[in-house]
Amino acid sequence: MFGLIATVIAGAAGVLVHMKSRYFVRQRLRYTSLVDKPMLSVWVGIGTTIVVAPIVAVLPIVGPGTAIAVGIGVGTGVAMGVKDSKRSTQLLED
Repeated sequence: MFGLIATVIAGAAGVLVHMKSRYFVRQRLRYTSLVDKPMLSVWVGIGTTIVVAPIVAVLPIVGPGTAIAVGIGVGTGVAMGVKDSKRSTQLLED
C-alpha cells in the first residue's frame, strides 16, 4: 500500500517540477547564453537529484525514487523550456 502511495507522490512531484522548470526556463532564461549549452538539462537534472536526495531520504513515505523522479522532471522541463524559448519569438508581458 505504501509503495503505491510513494509512486503516486513521486509521479506528482516529477510532473509538478517539470511544469515549473519549463515555465521558468521559457520565461526567465530565454535571453541568457545559458540556454545555448547542449548538456544543460542533463547537468541540471543530475544536480537536482543530488540536492533533493538527502532531503527526501528523511521523509517517512517517499524514498530515493522520488528524488530520481524530481531530477528527471526538472531535466526534461529544462530541455523543453529551452526548445520553447528558441521557438517563441513573440514578446510576452511580465
